[in-house]
Amino acid sequence: MNSRLIRDTSPTDATLPAANDAGAVLPAVDLGDHRLYIHRELSQLQFNIRVLDQALDERTPLLERLKFLLIFSRNMDEFFEIRVAGLKGQVALDHEMIGPDGIRPKLALARISEIAHRQIERQYAILNERILPELAAHGIRIVRRTQWTHKQKLWVRRYFRDEVAPLVTPIGLDPTHPFPLLVNKSLNFIVQLDGVDAFGRDSGLAIVPAPRVLPRLISMPPEISDGGDNHVLLSSMIHAHVAELFPGMDVLGCYQFRLTRNADLTLDPEDVEDLALALRGELYSRRFGDAVRLEVADNCPKDLIGYLLRQFGLTESELYEVNGPVNLARLFRIATDVRYPQLQYPPFTPSLPKVLRHAEDLFQVIGRQDVLLLHPYESFTPVVDLLRQAAKDPQVLTIKQTLYRTNANSEIADALVDAARAGKEVTAVVELRARFDEESNLSLASRLQQAGAMVIYGVVGIKTHAKLMLIQRREGRELVRYAHMGTGNYHTGNARLYTDYSLLTSDQALCEDVHKLFSQLTGMGKVLHMKKLLHAPFTLKKGLLELIAQEAAHAAAGKPAQIILKINALTEPNVIRALYKASIAGVQIDLIVRGICALRPGIEGVSENIRVRSIIGRFLEHSRIYWFANGGEPRVYLASADLMERNLDRRVEAAFPIEGKKLQLRVLSALQRYLADDTGASLLQPDGEYLRLAAPDATPGRHAQAELLERLCGG
Repeated sequence: MNSRLIRDTSPTDATLPAANDAGAVLPAVDLGDHRLYIHRELSQLQFNIRVLDQALDERTPLLERLKFLLIFSRNMDEFFEIRVAGLKGQVALDHEMIGPDGIRPKLALARISEIAHRQIERQYAILNERILPELAAHGIRIVRRTQWTHKQKLWVRRYFRDEVAPLVTPIGLDPTHPFPLLVNKSLNFIVQLDGVDAFGRDSGLAIVPAPRVLPRLISMPPEISDGGDNHVLLSSMIHAHVAELFPGMDVLGCYQFRLTRNADLTLDPEDVEDLALALRGELYSRRFGDAVRLEVADNCPKDLIGYLLRQFGLTESELYEVNGPVNLARLFRIATDVRYPQLQYPPFTPSLPKVLRHAEDLFQVIGRQDVLLLHPYESFTPVVDLLRQAAKDPQVLTIKQTLYRTNANSEIADALVDAARAGKEVTAVVELRARFDEESNLSLASRLQQAGAMVIYGVVGIKTHAKLMLIQRREGRELVRYAHMGTGNYHTGNARLYTDYSLLTSDQALCEDVHKLFSQLTGMGKVLHMKKLLHAPFTLKKGLLELIAQEAAHAAAGKPAQIILKINALTEPNVIRALYKASIAGVQIDLIVRGICALRPGIEGVSENIRVRSIIGRFLEHSRIYWFANGGEPRVYLASADLMERNLDRRVEAAFPIEGKKLQLRVLSALQRYLADDTGASLLQPDGEYLRLAAPDATPGRHAQAELLERLCGG
C-alpha cells in the first residue's frame, strides 16, 4: 500500500511564520501584514482535504467513508468550476485582485495545482487500496473488464448492444467534423483508429461522448454475480465494445476523459431587465464555459493528452491523470444503498421539545413562549406544520417568506401554494441566484406565481440569503405576528443532514423587525431602524464590530471576556482585524469554522488568545452562532450570515438575538460540546495546516454530534 499517497501531511504554506518565530518576524503589530492572513482558496482546499481525511477514519461505517470520498470529489468539482475559474479569469483579463494575504492569483493557481494534484492522487489511492477492497470483502464489487467471467461478458455485450450502442453518437475527427463542443463534466472517450472508412476518411481519431441519459453504474443480475452485488461501470462497457462503434476499423486505444468548465454565472445588474429570463439564458451557457481542468485515464498516451490539452487551451498543470473513473461522484448509488444498514450510520428519529409534543395549535404555543429547535436532532416538522396551519387558518391574513434553496415540489412550497389558493396574501422573496439551485428556484417561482402568490426576486445585485417567515393573524381586534427565523434553508432534506437552528417566536419587537425587513425587500425607501435584528448589508457588520470591541474593552478593564463564534467561513478583513485586536487586549476567542478561515491563530503578540477548530462529521455543520460574554450578561445571536465580505456587504442577511437565560444556556451547552470535541475536530495551525485531534488512549473521547444525538434523540 502506498501510504504516502493515502496520508499526506506536506505543508501548504511552509514559507509563512509559525507561532514560535512570529514575534521575530512581526516585531510591531501591523494588523495589515499579509502574513497574518490565509489565502481564501488555499483555506478552502484545506477544508476539502479534511473531508477526504474522513474516508480514512475506520470508526466511521464503510459506506459513509465512501460517501466522504465522493463528497470530496464533488467539492473539488465545484472548487474548479467556481474558485479556480475565477482566478484564471483574473489572470486572463490582467485584472488580478490581491486580498489581505498578498498572494497574486497566478501564484495562488500554482499552489492550488500542486496541492490538488497531490490530494486527487491520494483520493484514488484511498479508493483503490482501501475502500474498494473493503467493499469487496462485504460482497459489494465494481467488476473490472479483466475480471469478468464468461457469463458476465455475454451479459455486458448484450446490454451494450441493446441499451448503450443505440444511444451513442461517435464523432470521427476530420475537416468536416471538428472537435465537438463538450458539456461541462461529461464523460467522453478519445479513440485511436487505424484504417480507412467507407468515405475514404483516415484521420485516426474519434470522440465518443457517453450518453448523459444512461447510468454510469449498472448492476449485474444476481444469477451472474457469484454472490453479493456486482456492478459494472458504463465506461468499462464502452471500453470493451468500442470497436463495434467503428466497423471495419482497427481500434488502437480508447481512453476516458472529462473536462471541467467555468460554471459561474455572470449577470450585470445594469444590463438585466428581466432577471428570470436572463438567468435562464445563463444556465444554458454554464454547460459550455471556459475550460479549467482536464481529467484523463492515467494510461492515456502522452501524444493524445497533448492533443486534448491543445484543443481546450489548457496546460499540463491543469491536467489530472487518474487511476479510476473520471467522475467518482457517480458511485453515490453504492454509498446510499439502503440494503446495507450495517455499513451506514444508524438511523435516528428527530425529537420534539416537550412543549410541542402534543400541541394541536402552534400559534397558542408560540404565543406563550419562544421555541428554539436544533436540527437535525430536533425535527424541522414544526416549521412546516406552522406554515400548513397558517395556510388553512381563516384568521391568518398574510404570509411572507424568503426562499433561498427550496425544492419546487417541497412541503414548504405546497403549503405556500395552498395558502395562496385559499385567498391569503402570500409574498415569497425567491433568490433565483442560489448557486447550482437556480433552475429549481425558477420552477419554484413559476409555481408560486401560478397559484396567485406575489413573487419578488429580491434586490438587484444583492442576494437575499436571510431565512425568515412572517405570519400575520387576526386575533380578536388585534393583528398578531408570528415569525420563524433560521440559520438554514427551507429545505426539508437539508434539515436532516445539516445542523441548523430555528426560532419560532411572537416577540412583538422581533416580529416588527422582520416585517420591516420584508418591507425593505419588496418596496423602496430608506433603511428602517430595527430594535433587535442585525441585518446586512446595513447594520450586521457594524454591530458585530461593536460587540467585538466591547469584549476587548471588558478585557482591558480586567473583566472576564470571551467570544465564541460558530460559522462556516471567516474571510472579512475588518472582522479579522477586530478579532486580532480583541486577542491582543486579552479576550479569549474560540472560533468554530467549518470551512474557509483566513485568520491565523497562535501568532505571538497577535492571536495567541485565538483558537480555531473545524468539526466534520455525520452532519454538515451549518449553524451560525455569535456568542459574547458581555461582562456576565451574555449576548447571543443566531444568523444566516457567515463572516465573509459577500455576506456582510452584498447580501441580505439577518442575525436574531436569543434572549432569556434558558435558551441562551441551550446554545452555550451545544457550543461547549463542540469546544470539547476531540474526535471529529481539527485545530488550525499558524501555518494554515489543520491538526486532527485524537483523544488520549486512556479516555473514550468526545464527539459533539454523537453527544447531541444521544442527548436529544436518545441514540
